[in-house]
Amino acid sequence: MVEKLFISYNNVHKLCQEAAVQIKKFSPDLMIAIGGGGFIPARILRTFLKEPGAKNIPIQAIGLSLYEDLGTDSQVETAGLEVVRTQWLDFGTLAKNSGSLIGKTVLIVDEVDDTRTTLHYALSELEKDVREQAIALGRENEVTRFLIFVLHNKNKEKKAELPQKMIEEGRYVAARTVEDIWIAYPWEAIDIEEHTTNAVAQGNN
Repeated sequence: MVEKLFISYNNVHKLCQEAAVQIKKFSPDLMIAIGGGGFIPARILRTFLKEPGAKNIPIQAIGLSLYEDLGTDSQVETAGLEVVRTQWLDFGTLAKNSGSLIGKTVLIVDEVDDTRTTLHYALSELEKDVREQAIALGRENEVTRFLIFVLHNKNKEKKAELPQKMIEEGRYVAARTVEDIWIAYPWEAIDIEEHTTNAVAQGNN
């Protein structure tokens, strides 16, 4: 039997609330959720990042796949696999509604940092897109800052790295670092009552 770490919705909520304290120091302008695991944490996190009287932080979504026909699964072995875009930002629409990313503080949200392949790809591609936009618009002097938030970071050798400056400045936030174990999130559960019971038994409620 494969050992699993069961996480309840309550626990996800609490982890987002806890992490928001550190993330608020950077005052993010926009969140980008990596589907499908980043959607729910991003929405919960927005509640705790909202300042009184201020507008809600916009949330955009991107989709990345490691297996072309199986969808995004950031907990599978990724050696030798290519990350494929399945959904990306519409920068034209984004500019009309939320403004461009240039000069903004952008928070990337996912559920788990496993091999780091997906996070590295998302960050690198977003940085490249912003750089190209800035050059095209003559706004190279504006600094765009990226942050990353994950619920869980797996304590294992990574297959890709994040910028050292991001780590040093505290712009990488993992609510918890856990061993290299399969993490069962509540949105993946068929029987949510059984799932929650297992999470409570493990102290993850």
